[in-house]
Amino acid sequence: MKIVLAPDSFKGSASAVRLCEAFEAGIRSVLPDAEIVRVPLADGGEGTMENLVAATGGEFRTVPTVDPLGRPIEGRYGVLGDGKTAVIELAEASGLTRLKAGERDPRRTTTYGTGLLIKAALDAGFRSFLIGLGGSATNDGGAGLLQALGLRLLDEEGRELERGGAALARLAAIVDTSFDPRIRESRFVAAVDIENPLTGPSGASAVFGPQKGADAAAIRELDAALDRYAAVVERHTGVHVRTMPGTGAAGGTGAALAAFLNARMRPGAEIVMRAAGFARKIRGASWIVTGEGRLDSQTASGKLISRVCAAARKAGVPVIALCGSVEPDPDLSARLGLTAAFPLAPGPCALEEAMESAERWAKERAAVVFRLVAAASARR
Repeated sequence: MKIVLAPDSFKGSASAVRLCEAFEAGIRSVLPDAEIVRVPLADGGEGTMENLVAATGGEFRTVPTVDPLGRPIEGRYGVLGDGKTAVIELAEASGLTRLKAGERDPRRTTTYGTGLLIKAALDAGFRSFLIGLGGSATNDGGAGLLQALGLRLLDEEGRELERGGAALARLAAIVDTSFDPRIRESRFVAAVDIENPLTGPSGASAVFGPQKGADAAAIRELDAALDRYAAVVERHTGVHVRTMPGTGAAGGTGAALAAFLNARMRPGAEIVMRAAGFARKIRGASWIVTGEGRLDSQTASGKLISRVCAAARKAGVPVIALCGSVEPDPDLSARLGLTAAFPLAPGPCALEEAMESAERWAKERAAVVFRLVAAASARR
């Protein structure tokens, strides 16, 4: 029996590589002779850079940058095996994993550190970029990234805005005379994991703000700030970012990339799956095991599991999803094309316990599921 393991990371909890290890350990406790193929994946968020560098035989470079609250850190960018393309993962400098739970505040957090990573790669001579959008701690519309590259954001009095999502409510003008001229010489591809627009009920603030620490009042404040930002950006560039699919990615950073870096939006999962040779590796498989932190209605909006299921349908391979949590929607698995979906947790638990126990529970749940698979196979 050939089993392909193809999970995404569980944000802030377990990497895709570690989940593959846990799934394999659980399966081998039941099926010790199974042929198991590990294909750790990502959809633009955490793990995108590592998976692409590994798949292409590339390398990492470490440079100074700042975290979402502006504190100095060391960050990495990747170089693909072609030696010509730099991979910047937004989560590397501006991700949730850089903050403690009590530090999450998307009114204050900034993508400035990601802009510094782009600047470092420009300094090193790179002009081809793949930017992974996902796993962010921010809701600043990518404004911090643009500020790091020299764009000036001014209020009504002509003063520079401070960094963070809330400050965008006072944006009045954009000055690009100091914007890095090397941007015009460069090509950018944005690897996005969602299709949400910048603002509104399905926008960056409303949908993703809560996981970044925003309460109902903060969500309203941030959405209004991004609406003001969109108006000024549209007036300055002519690019209508409010409703463009994908501009809500990474707290609105998709909007900044589309408007100022002329980035082409592509599904992050497809980029990683192609680099990993996913279609070739699932040929002849009996099962695919995938997973992500939460299986819910957002999964169908370009998330990794939906892409895995699409590839599996073409190859005629059934898919099982093992996820941190599963939305209680009886039709969700059928809509996605999953054979079955299971939560890892054995019962109700606190979020902290779930995050700490993810790898152990992944092993245990994989063993339980494939004990059923083995029993069903034996009866045929």
